[in-house]
Amino acid sequence: QVQLVESGGGLVQAGGSLRLSCAASGLTVSRYNMAWLRQPPGKEREFLAAISWTGSHTDYADSVKGRFTISRDDAKNTVYLQMNSLKPNDTAVYYCAAGSPFGMITTKYTTYNYWGQGTQVTVSS
Repeated sequence: QVQLVESGGGLVQAGGSLRLSCAASGLTVSRYNMAWLRQPPGKEREFLAAISWTGSHTDYADSVKGRFTISRDDAKNTVYLQMNSLKPNDTAVYYCAAGSPFGMITTKYTTYNYWGQGTQVTVSS
């Protein structure tokens, strides 16, 4: 059974940083494209960042490029999202997701097969 468990969310002031973690079980993150997405209040879920199963390719939404960094630790079977220079409009529930094994990076959230339960990030002004 696949489980993705996010942690690291919370309340932070604008300009601050947070690091989200996604601990995976039931799948090996080095065999899947892994991504972070978020859903702001009253809005649709949106793609933020992805890392290829090879670990050599990453992709970012324009809204977070240069501020957020996706990475993974294969030994811990965990994916991270380092978030810097946070803004109030980054407030959302943040989700970790896994795509198809050995597939290509995609920004379409409908192509991700496994999801975590989400972690709340709130950025105050």
